[in-house]
Amino acid sequence: MQKRLNSPLLLVENLSVAFGSGKEILPVLRDVEVEVGRGEFIAIIGPSGCGKTTFFNVLAGLNRAGNGRMFLEGRPVPHLRGQVAYMQQKDLLLPWRNTIDNVILGMEIQGVDKRSARQEARQLLKVFGLEGFEASYPDELSGGMRQRVALMRTIQCHKNIWLLDEPFGALDAITRRELQKWLLEIWDRFGASVLLVTHDVEEALILADRIYVMTARPAMVKASVAVPLARPRRITQPEMVNLKENLLGLLENEVAL
Repeated sequence: MQKRLNSPLLLVENLSVAFGSGKEILPVLRDVEVEVGRGEFIAIIGPSGCGKTTFFNVLAGLNRAGNGRMFLEGRPVPHLRGQVAYMQQKDLLLPWRNTIDNVILGMEIQGVDKRSARQEARQLLKVFGLEGFEASYPDELSGGMRQRVALMRTIQCHKNIWLLDEPFGALDAITRRELQKWLLEIWDRFGASVLLVTHDVEEALILADRIYVMTARPAMVKASVAVPLARPRRITQPEMVNLKENLLGLLENEVAL
């Protein structure tokens, strides 16, 4: 049994999800239990198609759970809609909006005046490596810069929990490594709790405080693995090599069908 956090920011208990009805029911998640501490960086890994994105969609209130309970700061909640900032797999930038107007989209939806939102966003452009590109459109930006815009839009929603679903999965290895370092700096600056879905075991080890390993569908939590190493980390460190071997062993034979 995994050791429980004393006072988790987010606690998910016995969460199950199935799609369809009658004889066509497809179980996706089964009795998933996850805890997230304040300011903690959590990674979630598992075989492709096991239900990691579905888990995020349930947290965000986009899908409904069949059963289970969710607690935010000790209070029972049906979902986290309005309480989390969610960055999905694709950057989903609007092609007719420039950088600054893509960034403020979430703030606009929350009712923030556009002029005030733009002013706030401009103050952080340098932090996100976007200074000088505020008037650029998505097709004028590199893949890495588009991901920075998408993450800035996510963070500008001012939520204490970030859901990041494979944010760097489509990038080349060099760009991905640079953005991993940058993400840690941003996380440290804003102090949010982060849940990151990734297929990259090394990325999980480089970034996370703890790693949840999911089984094949219907996904359950197979293990919670702590990464008690100071940052920055190198994947060639003996401790990291051992942790990687352990995680790969846990993932072995977990093939999503």
